[in-house]
Amino acid sequence: MAMEDAEQPLLSPRLVGEDSHHQEQLLSRLSNTTFTAGIDDIPPINGVRDFFREYLIESKKLWFLAGPAIFTSLCRYSLGAITQVFSGQVGTLALAAVSVENSFIAGFSFGVMLGMGSALETLCGQAFGAGQVGMLGAYMQRSWVILNSTALMLSLLYIFASKFLRVIGQTESISKAAGMFAMWMLPQLFAYAFNFPMAKFLQAQSKIMVMAVIAGVALVLHTVLSWLLMLKLGWGLAGAAVVLNMSWIFIVVAQFLYIISGACDRTWTGFSWKAFQHLWGFVRLSLASAVMLCMNILGWTIMVAMGMNAAISVRVSNELGAGHPRTAKFSLLVAVSYSFMIGITIALILIIFRNHYPYLFSNDSQVQEMVIDLTPLLALCITINNVQPVLSGMAVGAGWQTAVAYVNITCYYLFGVPLGLTLGFLLHMGVKGIWCGMLTGTVVQTCVLLGMIYKTNWNKEASMAGERIKKWGGDVDTKETNMLKNSNN
Repeated sequence: MAMEDAEQPLLSPRLVGEDSHHQEQLLSRLSNTTFTAGIDDIPPINGVRDFFREYLIESKKLWFLAGPAIFTSLCRYSLGAITQVFSGQVGTLALAAVSVENSFIAGFSFGVMLGMGSALETLCGQAFGAGQVGMLGAYMQRSWVILNSTALMLSLLYIFASKFLRVIGQTESISKAAGMFAMWMLPQLFAYAFNFPMAKFLQAQSKIMVMAVIAGVALVLHTVLSWLLMLKLGWGLAGAAVVLNMSWIFIVVAQFLYIISGACDRTWTGFSWKAFQHLWGFVRLSLASAVMLCMNILGWTIMVAMGMNAAISVRVSNELGAGHPRTAKFSLLVAVSYSFMIGITIALILIIFRNHYPYLFSNDSQVQEMVIDLTPLLALCITINNVQPVLSGMAVGAGWQTAVAYVNITCYYLFGVPLGLTLGFLLHMGVKGIWCGMLTGTVVQTCVLLGMIYKTNWNKEASMAGERIKKWGGDVDTKETNMLKNSNN
């Protein structure tokens, strides 16, 4: 009998008849102390041939997501950039107003909304990976409630934009024009509140191609309408506001129509009161996501990294949710390697042509000389900033938002920014000193994230993903829980 007990599997028919409390304790012990990877997880890599085989397989999966994501990021970023280009044709004041509103008012709101929407990358991605697809629609609606509430609070920034800009030192004419333009851009703010949850909802299901198509169409329409309304019809600044609002509303409506068309019938089951459940927990995760983003300054040069950020977040969250820790870890390795190679390539191109490319942007000799002098620093910045977003994407996929938020605040705002101000002003290093300090903060931030990832127990992360799904309303059918259910039938 003793031998039979010793050889008996941990989960066996002997569980039949035992009380539910004992079974719950057993499940809790299983999730916290043991984990068995899914049968579809990649096998251990034992040689160079195995490595390159899995690298090629993972590359195809990663670029299937990253390619459309990069294109989508470029198109959406270009909406504001093209508006600024046409505003420059209207007049200097119009260009200043649009630039200031885009950089300070809309830029801040974009960062907050995008960061808070990133909570869905963890929850939707892991739920989809675990097969709990019915929860994705409720998660998205919950995020709508939170982000629209946030938009109401942020609207005060738009309403009082003129006074705010005067406080931070803008001239009266620019503050007045930018403040008026900000008031006109309130519809864009609420479009953000609907767009980002829908984007994360579709992204978690790898439906990124449809997002790319919608963004591409929006960019074409935006360009044509900007020329028509701002220049041809002479609407000026008002035309800029109308077109930019219409472009973002078009993206929101097109994505929503796609979702309810039946293409997402397994994940969208209609509006639900579940959207109002667990709101405070969702708010905390959303706030952590917003802080984690740390208000990165977006530009065309890092759109590749942002696309890779979206791709690795989907890969890691899906694979952890599916119980594939080795695949999640290997996917991160592949994403980091590609981002690093892309960053190095861009950096080398800038260094090789540093005596030529500044002439494309300015005719001022002093500006050209400064750009040439700063190019090595810019090259290093691009390399680091191509890797760091990928690590942040992995953190979102694994649900580390709170921990990484503390890392970002400490490394960037409490270390990097003060160091930059010290070098720039106290040590009289100017722009180069400020940039060196902030870049040092980013380097420290990246090193800390690499250290956290190096020490990660990926089996534990996969187990925690299952627990997270159950906590937020899912029912994870892992290998162990399936055996437990079968024992009770």
